[in-house]
Amino acid sequence: MAKDVADKTEAEDGEVVAEGGGAAKKKIPLMFIIIGAVVAVLLIGGGVTAFLLMGHKPADAHAAAPKKEEKKKDDKKKDDKNGAQIADGPDGVVFYTPPDETANLQTSDGRPSYLKLKLTFELPDRATADVLDENMPRLHDMFQTFLRELRPEDIGEAQGTFALKMELLRRVRLVVAPAQVNAVLIEEMLIS
Repeated sequence: MAKDVADKTEAEDGEVVAEGGGAAKKKIPLMFIIIGAVVAVLLIGGGVTAFLLMGHKPADAHAAAPKKEEKKKDDKKKDDKNGAQIADGPDGVVFYTPPDETANLQTSDGRPSYLKLKLTFELPDRATADVLDENMPRLHDMFQTFLRELRPEDIGEAQGTFALKMELLRRVRLVVAPAQVNAVLIEEMLIS
């Protein structure tokens, strides 16, 4: 042990001096190497993950992508700016499906209850669908005002569902008059 001490002496600046007088490098603590490796792996992994999540495509992939064709009025379905769906039905009628309606319902005990409706309107022609598109904010407002006054027990039975359909039809006809709507069809009704 005395020999090891004699072989190496420490210089004033912290270098270890070997027996021959040459300076040996100070060892980097193992903990710094581990931390540096972990940080490097995390940075590289994060960069790769961000690259993949952003869906990066090469520049030539954008040029090769086909452009969307304009949809014609005689297509079976079309998407408009409101998310409404229009489909031709039998005997020349047109089915118009607006976005789903969701409203809070009145409850006697104060607990929250919701109604979600997926409706479809039966129309005589596509011109009426255009009138509905133009008046969708008014129609949405009328539906919300009416639906928020309902209680779950008002529409829980067949009579209540039929009364709901008739009230919705009356309100649609008020909004789109003089255009005509043949019927309101309830595709889905969820009360929670």
